[in-house]
Amino acid sequence: MPQTMSTTSSYLRIRPQQFQFESDSQSSLLRRAFQRYMKIAFLQPLPPNEPAAAVDPSAPKPHVIGNLTSLFFQIDNPNTDLRLGMDESYSLSIRATPQPVAFVHTKEIWGALRALETFSQLIDARADGFFISEAKIIDFPRFSHRGILVDTARHYLTMDTLLQHLDAMAYNKFNVLHWHIVDDQSFPFVSLTFPNMSLFGAYTQRHIYTPEDVSKVIEYARDRGIRVIPEFDTPGHASSWKSIPNLLTPCYGPNNIPNGNFGPINPIVDSNYEFLAVFFSEIKKRFPDAYVHLGGDEVSFSCWASNPDIQDFMVQKGFGKNFALLEQYYETRLLQLVEKVGLRYIIWQDVIDNKVKVNPNTVVQVWRSSPSYKSELKRVTSLNLKTILSSCWYLDLIGYGRDWEGYYRCDPQNFKGTTAEKNLVFGGEACLWGEYVDSTNFLERMWPRASAIGERLWSSAKVNNVDAALPRIDYHRCQHHIRRGIRAQPVNGYSFCQAEYNTVMRYMKKDEL
Repeated sequence: MPQTMSTTSSYLRIRPQQFQFESDSQSSLLRRAFQRYMKIAFLQPLPPNEPAAAVDPSAPKPHVIGNLTSLFFQIDNPNTDLRLGMDESYSLSIRATPQPVAFVHTKEIWGALRALETFSQLIDARADGFFISEAKIIDFPRFSHRGILVDTARHYLTMDTLLQHLDAMAYNKFNVLHWHIVDDQSFPFVSLTFPNMSLFGAYTQRHIYTPEDVSKVIEYARDRGIRVIPEFDTPGHASSWKSIPNLLTPCYGPNNIPNGNFGPINPIVDSNYEFLAVFFSEIKKRFPDAYVHLGGDEVSFSCWASNPDIQDFMVQKGFGKNFALLEQYYETRLLQLVEKVGLRYIIWQDVIDNKVKVNPNTVVQVWRSSPSYKSELKRVTSLNLKTILSSCWYLDLIGYGRDWEGYYRCDPQNFKGTTAEKNLVFGGEACLWGEYVDSTNFLERMWPRASAIGERLWSSAKVNNVDAALPRIDYHRCQHHIRRGIRAQPVNGYSFCQAEYNTVMRYMKKDEL
């Protein structure tokens, strides 16, 4: 839902062959967006061989008073820097009198992309043509960080799946792809500096993301106004980093005998920090975003505790048996070297839970719900740290029925804090962890459940009525997912779409998906 929107009962007809997008900007990114949205906006409602009666015959015919032949974009700032805090606001005006005209004004090109999406969703595609009502919209996102975490380590996701997902993110006005690209189970990211990491860490050499693949995801996302933030989670969740000598901690059994297992990254080996500095220097070159996600969650201390060298180190440092202090030692050194490389960072809340001193510009991702995500938000923001919320948006936790309603009721700023503390929460992320998700069910499970989160992060806090949202999410699924080739699952029980997915696939060309 836009921030403010008014429409009338007067409609304009649009004949695609006589319509064009125009702008005062010469941006190649905008030209590509125009080409893309000429296809998206004017998809046929039904295959040519389907009878017109398949369109709801009871639907009132629009009161048409003219033809719309163009939509003009005025963009104040030619800046195409994709970043946190980019301006995505826009105003859209479509009027029929005294003559048909449509106009968009934005401060930056990113607002133009969001306006294009809104315009495409306003179009009424009927058996007898395309129509759009008079409208005036002033719109901007409530939160600047609207992300989705995808996990490509537990199961590999194909490039086609990732790119389709980016399309769906644009349809829902998300602007951050949090790419949890590696984990214990596999290391599919091909490092140019340390190629053995994927050679020995990926499931197979077919289940990898080459430098060309990574660049393609980044550029595809950029064209849609989506930042790509990679996550390389340490010191835990790093078993697949096994090709780096002495990186992982050897675990010991009884009588100080190695048991052949390895635990988190070994924090007492100085060369490991040298390796990490080189590795994150490559990440800075490969990923253009200012931020990297450093993880830091769920560090098991049992292997560290079993290792005699670490036991001696703990005594030397005066840590006693408090392994949270050892984690703090590791994280402090890691954060310092990442800052020196020139990257800003996001961390899971576990790092803060263990009282690691962090840079004031650190972004903390809150994911725990116990005892309450609201108390977690209060605790983190009281430290004056920027925060994003994920606790109530774990899409891998499946609930029977309309589980999207729970996502819709969650508000990142609904906790007992001061205004200043609430303003530190500048966004959130939906998370779909991949233990039971791969390319056969990723899009279906993600969409349109994530759409509820997209609206919560974009629209006004006052747009929070589940009953009002229910028919809209159904319509959004059919018109802006299924008809565009996204395999989005039903979320409201029994229903149907005028153009079902298999029908769309029969007549839609591949380059239009």
